[in-house]
Amino acid sequence: MQQEAFRKLRFPARRTMQVAQHLYEGIDLGDEGSVGLITYMRTDSTRVGEGALGAVRSYIKQEFGEAFLPGAPIHYRGKKDAQDAHEAVRPTEVGHTPDSVRKYLDDDQFKLYKLIWQRFVASQMNPAVFDQTTIDITAGDYLLRATGSVEKFKGFRAVYEEGKDDKAEMADDEELRLRLPQVSERELLHLRKLLPEQHFTEPPPRYNEATLVKALEEKGIGRPSTYATILSVIQNREYVQKHQGRFFPTELGMLVSDLLVKSFSDIFDVAYTARMEEELDEVEEGKLTWTQA
Repeated sequence: MQQEAFRKLRFPARRTMQVAQHLYEGIDLGDEGSVGLITYMRTDSTRVGEGALGAVRSYIKQEFGEAFLPGAPIHYRGKKDAQDAHEAVRPTEVGHTPDSVRKYLDDDQFKLYKLIWQRFVASQMNPAVFDQTTIDITAGDYLLRATGSVEKFKGFRAVYEEGKDDKAEMADDEELRLRLPQVSERELLHLRKLLPEQHFTEPPPRYNEATLVKALEEKGIGRPSTYATILSVIQNREYVQKHQGRFFPTELGMLVSDLLVKSFSDIFDVAYTARMEEELDEVEEGKLTWTQA
């Protein structure tokens, strides 16, 4: 649940885990002394303890009201290969709001803690409600049409909204692009700007750290504890370079890739790697003996 959150940060993955380690080990909160602000972070479990669920539900009811609180705690289904020995990454105490501990944290620590806290609280709130709307606008001899959604109830977005503080993320968020303003029938609209644009088919954008980790997850390669290492290795060995936050293969990277795939096509195959990960999980679970894997 929170591994997804880690990908939304703009500092490198290894740095993210270092910051998370500090938040886990403890931050000096003045009179409270050293306090671990988050639970163990090297997990992709979605499980949350009953005590934490009760605390966050009480907080939501007190701060936002009954309308934002589901009738029962929300439990999320984990992946079959999730590392579930620990709870989901969450604040150890929901009462330690980001604003209340801001003065004790550096910028990176605050960004990460705020993200974890917001997503945890939002995960136990009612969903937002939208009306799917089509707006017809008459402009002289022309009819302009806009189709999208109008928010009717804020729900969990009162706490956390994807891409809200990041213009680059907002540009990639289809839902945000389709958000329409609240208007009334026969309301007079004023032209602010006319933007003539022509769009051509473009190739998929190059990976950044967030989208590369997402692709690894979708293909079943790696684990939360190894993603930071993967991202570091491909950069430290100069297989890729980053430009404007995106990965571009170097000549060395393309050469190494071509040679390895050509010479060891059976090993350097996404399906083979994913299956090997599954078999190792089965060995760990006792479903398969290591001599058969």
